[in-house]
Amino acid sequence: MDYVFGQVAIDKAFVDWSGNCGNLSAAVGPCAIHMGLIDAARIPQNGTAIIRIWQANIGKTIVAHVPITDDQVQETGDFELDGVTFAAAEVPLEFLDPADDGDDGGSMFLTGNLVDQLDVPGVGSFAVTMINAGIPTIFLNAKDLGYTGCELQDDINNDAEALAKFETIRSHGAIRMGLIKHLSEAATRQHTPKIAFVAPAQSYTASSGKAIAAQDIDLVVRALSMGKLHHAMMGTAAVAIGTAAAIPGTLVNLAAGGGERRAVRFGHPSGTLRVGAEAQLVDGQWQVTKALMSRSARILMEGAIRVPALVLEAK
Repeated sequence: MDYVFGQVAIDKAFVDWSGNCGNLSAAVGPCAIHMGLIDAARIPQNGTAIIRIWQANIGKTIVAHVPITDDQVQETGDFELDGVTFAAAEVPLEFLDPADDGDDGGSMFLTGNLVDQLDVPGVGSFAVTMINAGIPTIFLNAKDLGYTGCELQDDINNDAEALAKFETIRSHGAIRMGLIKHLSEAATRQHTPKIAFVAPAQSYTASSGKAIAAQDIDLVVRALSMGKLHHAMMGTAAVAIGTAAAIPGTLVNLAAGGGERRAVRFGHPSGTLRVGAEAQLVDGQWQVTKALMSRSARILMEGAIRVPALVLEAK
């Protein structure tokens, strides 16, 4: 399958095509099967259909393992995902070679460093890990921003000054990562890079009322998408978290306790999520062969929109 994603802006008529959506990546395989786009001979009557997806926005391959029961995509199950209303069937995803090597064939760390000092005029100077894995992401330490890392949506999204500060940091980070050349370009590139802040594992109460115990997680992470704190965690940002956690010395890795690790479970506003990554140091450069996580997908609605021919002709 070929898959192209457009991120629709929340508050304006604007679509950003600069990155992928990890959560929707889980729906591509089931949707393709449901729409009859996959050769029926490749779909088992019962078992798992392995669907290879070319993510055209970022030029990467995603492998989806779609459960099949009686020739149909299985949607029901006991797989629970914090931030998703119903339990469902698990759809494991493999993000192959998730790190962008850059135009020069260099590191997934576009500055060449695991940690940089980012100077943001009028805001401050921050230690940051800027990584391009899954999606370009800027990680900061929560304490450097005056946060604990256990904040919920209302703590950030109702604070206009805080949102403006995050956007300013994100814009300067985008320039440092080489994604844009001028600050003004950040307004038309809202989807990437993402910005997130991390802290060591702590106990807190999720937005659902669920108690998250520090001993059950490795760290806490909060991430913003399209200018707002996300209610859970974007799938692509989870790939960036898993990748950064697997590389000793990044802010994410240090928040999780440091050292080598192949997987982390992190706390987010709605609960927890486990993500894994396989990283190795080759000729002085970190390489990640794959990142692993699970999601679920089900059909929410079906319908047809009838557009007058005159409108189509005008387009």
